[in-house]
Amino acid sequence: MTTDELLDLFRRSGALLDGHFRLSSGLHSAGYLQCALVLAHPQHAETLGRGIADRTRELRPTVVLSPALGGVVIGHEVGRALGVRAMFAERQDGELTLRRGFVLSETDRVLVVEDVLTTGGSTRETMQVATAAGGRVVGVAAIVDRSGATAKFDVPFASMLNVDLATYEPDRCPMCAQGLPVTKPGSRPV
Repeated sequence: MTTDELLDLFRRSGALLDGHFRLSSGLHSAGYLQCALVLAHPQHAETLGRGIADRTRELRPTVVLSPALGGVVIGHEVGRALGVRAMFAERQDGELTLRRGFVLSETDRVLVVEDVLTTGGSTRETMQVATAAGGRVVGVAAIVDRSGATAKFDVPFASMLNVDLATYEPDRCPMCAQGLPVTKPGSRPV
């Protein structure tokens, strides 16, 4: 899919939102990409999963690991397209961890898959979970990279869509300065 086709998919799904948003990173933005609205359509989830798999197949991952909640569906679809296990890390007492019997071994080549990447914070946290569990992180992927190419990793990174949606520290947010109410649409409280 081209960038224009992907943006059109987000628009048609009602997933490209305008407003005043507080992101999981704590930053504010006038734009938000609600991947869950796109992934709610199985055919779109499958297409995006195959797209990420095609961009990361050469890394030869043996497992896909995603942070809950946003990465669960796309992680599963990437795992399915690659023919490998797909699992997720979730928060327990504020810490991202493997639960539900999920385990990694030293032979596991882990691909960390996200829905949207802004600062890379939850991606790095998921990478640490994988390493602490004994796996070797071989790559990172996301449906949307809105970092402006500022998120850097010590492994290859691939995304389906790069978008430039400005982000602001809360104390420098022009929408806050205008007194506009802020919405927190994501899955993680800030």
